[in-house]
Amino acid sequence: MLNSLDPVVTQTNLDLLNLDPLTPETRVRLLRFPLGKKDSVLLPLEQITEIIRVNVPDVLLVPEMPSCIVGIGNWRDEMLWLVDLNQLVGYPPLLELGQVSVSPVAIVVQVNDQSVGLVVSQVNDIELHELEQLQPPTPGLFPQSLLPFLLGYIPGDGGAVLDVTAITQCPLWQTHQRGESWGGES
Repeated sequence: MLNSLDPVVTQTNLDLLNLDPLTPETRVRLLRFPLGKKDSVLLPLEQITEIIRVNVPDVLLVPEMPSCIVGIGNWRDEMLWLVDLNQLVGYPPLLELGQVSVSPVAIVVQVNDQSVGLVVSQVNDIELHELEQLQPPTPGLFPQSLLPFLLGYIPGDGGAVLDVTAITQCPLWQTHQRGESWGGES
């Protein structure tokens, strides 16, 4: 009778299999969603806190704010600034595109304890990509207004990858952040 816990037999059997150790997963999960009428972009999933449906009538409009600010919504009993991502990066606003047949969604991102809801018409898929292949954004491939908000692009059909930090630290916010907090208490 063979004892399965016998170290000599176990070691010999494993050596015969000649198994290589598993290689670590290097691909990163990215969320794809539309931007404008025909483009789409990617956002690293690890930078997304939550995706919520936006009930537009419940959004509190804030006077004297840039036009890309949709307003303030309630998220987890805190104020959440809602930004029309299309308009922020130089595309026509969501309402002008006629893409909002149902209520839009907000991709909630957090940077330095500041939460912002990036309002888009919908989210599409989660994809796996190698970020080592990321190329710097170049003028001509993308609209000039989008370039400051890009980490880069994945060659082929990979697409453009947004930079959450660049979006949340946009110079547009600097004049509106004094005395205000993007994510709640001021």
